[in-house]
Amino acid sequence: MSSVENSIITDLSLAPEGHLKIDWASAHMPVLNRVREQFEKEQPFKGLKVSISLHLEAKTAYLAKVVQAGGAEVTITGSNPLSTQDDICAALVEDGITVFGKYNPSPEEFKQLNVKALESKPDLIIDDGGDLVTLLHTDYGQYGVNLRGGAEETTTGIIRLKALEKEGVLSFPMVAVNDAYCKYLFDNRYGTGQSVFDGINRTTNLVVAGKTVVVAGYGWCGKGVAMRAKGLGAQVIVTEIDPIKAVEAYMDGFTVMPMIEAAKHGDYFVTVTGNRDIIRKEHYEVMKDGAILSNAGHFDVEVNKVDLEAMSVSKRVVRRNIEEYVMEDGRKFYLLAEGRLVNLAAGDGHPAEIMDMTFALQALSLKYVNDHYESMGKVVANVPYDIDQQVASYKLEALGMGLDTLTKTQADYLDSWK
Repeated sequence: MSSVENSIITDLSLAPEGHLKIDWASAHMPVLNRVREQFEKEQPFKGLKVSISLHLEAKTAYLAKVVQAGGAEVTITGSNPLSTQDDICAALVEDGITVFGKYNPSPEEFKQLNVKALESKPDLIIDDGGDLVTLLHTDYGQYGVNLRGGAEETTTGIIRLKALEKEGVLSFPMVAVNDAYCKYLFDNRYGTGQSVFDGINRTTNLVVAGKTVVVAGYGWCGKGVAMRAKGLGAQVIVTEIDPIKAVEAYMDGFTVMPMIEAAKHGDYFVTVTGNRDIIRKEHYEVMKDGAILSNAGHFDVEVNKVDLEAMSVSKRVVRRNIEEYVMEDGRKFYLLAEGRLVNLAAGDGHPAEIMDMTFALQALSLKYVNDHYESMGKVVANVPYDIDQQVASYKLEALGMGLDTLTKTQADYLDSWK
């Protein structure tokens, strides 16, 4: 059966626009292009089935095509209901990739699209947030009979994987791509920082300069969001549960306080923790009129929508991806993108040059798993350092930059204890 007959998408006629987007992204992804050249020659996935769950937009589409160029039969689905782009889905189907994805499906339909992506009984997977892994460890384990392992994109997914590993029930090896240097130093920090405000600014069309931005969480993503907010002229408040990260935020020039205090001052709120209920009832009670709420964590649970609904007397859509909630006392709060990833649900996600490195890591990590799955064990594994260095070297080469090398005397000096 062809990819057209087997896929579930919205409209195949949207493919031309999708092809233009993918072509634009691929033209700005030189690292992944190098990996594609390697894969076309070596065919590391020849005869294998690969299922992918990622944000279904142009950069992801090009990753899928690179894996396909390595000989794989590729199936792909979306990892977030609001980040799937229907024209990208159509373009991928025309390129021979099976797609189960459409923009804004119901929760039940979204789950079934993910299940469909596993029905081919893949040999390898790429996951984002652990959705495929969770399905394979609950009611759909039968689809994992051929699975050799895979790679995970996000902090949230790795948390779920490590919980499975800790309980001794992880069924196959997974590489924690999110923990690679070329992922968190660049994607999480610079990519999230820029794309969050791309999404916020395009959606609200309001100024950031002079406002107070509250950033919940000071991991690598939070660092990037706080840095970009400061660069746009905002006053920045950071909330944290980790004293070390809190001191780091302070040393970086930001004010640190508990959310219950920060809630009184914020004009914009960005949650980026990977946890739930970061902003909830007691915070809404003290917020300023006009507060804008957004989330950049994987799931739509960081801004508590149940409390917001319960406390509001009315709700309406005032602009695409902006819901207005009116409190009993007349204060109005504005939730962006239903509390889902604001950079992807209300934007195009990270810049192509950033995802270039991340998706090169994904592709090379998938090859690593395929080459070593028999000896890896059922563990959450780090990306090998030589893959990190390979990706960084390709990036420097694309930038036209070079490195120094150690002389023999310098190398000997570093190796000596004297």
